[in-house]
Amino acid sequence: MRTVVRVLAVVLAALVPGLTAPAVAEPAALPWTGAWETAPSGTTAPLPGAAVRNVVHLGIGGTAVRVRLSNRLGTEPLRLGAVTVALRRAPGPAAVPGTLRTATFHGAPRTTVPPGADTVSDPVPLPVRAGADLLVTVYTPDDSGPATYHRTALQTSYLARTGAGRAADEDGAAYTATTSHWYYVTGVDVRGTALGSVVAFGDSLTDGTGSTPGTNRRWPDRLARRLGGHRFGVLNAGVAGNRLLRDGTGPSALARLDADALDLPRVRVLVVLEGVNDINGAPEAGDPAAYAAAYRTLVARAHARGIRVVGVTLTPYRGHPAWSAAREAVRRRVNAFIRGGGVFDAVADADAAVRDPAVPARLLPAYDPGDHLHFNDAGMSVVADTVHRALTH
Repeated sequence: MRTVVRVLAVVLAALVPGLTAPAVAEPAALPWTGAWETAPSGTTAPLPGAAVRNVVHLGIGGTAVRVRLSNRLGTEPLRLGAVTVALRRAPGPAAVPGTLRTATFHGAPRTTVPPGADTVSDPVPLPVRAGADLLVTVYTPDDSGPATYHRTALQTSYLARTGAGRAADEDGAAYTATTSHWYYVTGVDVRGTALGSVVAFGDSLTDGTGSTPGTNRRWPDRLARRLGGHRFGVLNAGVAGNRLLRDGTGPSALARLDADALDLPRVRVLVVLEGVNDINGAPEAGDPAAYAAAYRTLVARAHARGIRVVGVTLTPYRGHPAWSAAREAVRRRVNAFIRGGGVFDAVADADAAVRDPAVPARLLPAYDPGDHLHFNDAGMSVVADTVHRALTH
């Protein structure tokens, strides 16, 4: 199936004219590319007067950064009293001395984000490398209403309950509380020589549930390391509990596609692994034709932006409380469409890669963290390898 392979090779071919400009041309400024992402999953109580030191892991490097922050799901204006970035002196909340920078917004160190909106900082000159941890500290001086956040960070971040003036602290001593969520920050872009990014779009399987917290072993993290030599970043737009067809945890895949994937800078490929929560949800969606229509819509919208799409088959989960023979039949019919429907530019058959050959309706025990649905670290690695092959072979 030649149409199911070498997606990045096709992307690279399309980029050739931009990479072979005449030697006499004026050098263009290096472009912005996404280096890290998390998708808003809902809202939580605000932290008035606190500074949140979010720890994020960059997939690619560059000479400068800019930060994307969100009040997309909020209901009141979000007042940002200070935002800083710094390289982390791991482990903990301390910054590498000399790396802390203040992020500005149209030249000002403070800004207000309307409800339902996002904002992007001005460029911050700070060289960063692939695999670095960045501290993005956000100080909110007062109660701005429900806080847009990402619930399942699988990463410890830090809080200074009395945050006035603390966003600029290098030593981190004031950050005495911890959180397992990311507050307000939804992305970091870098200015550099990367060729573009791949967005991993899905639910908890992509968000990383089942992997070891604090180790960046989600399958998109693993894929980012594999694609490093190709100069592509990988952005994680997974939301635990998310659905393809209707709102669940966060807006549905169709509703959030633009904001969480297509609108990001220099996206070249969209990888879609989503649908199991629709099969298991209430009300459950048992008509495979609805999934086919949704996948066609996702692909058409991506193609309209020049973005290629990889479909990932839905993985087995027999043994999980939500499993039933009827739902298994739906999963198999949806997978038959993903494999043979001719909609996707490539297919990554994660189902075949992680299922137990003796009982194909369940995960291979070596990849099961114990809930029979998600992937442990070994399973995450196998899924990353499967997607990598669909992209590069």
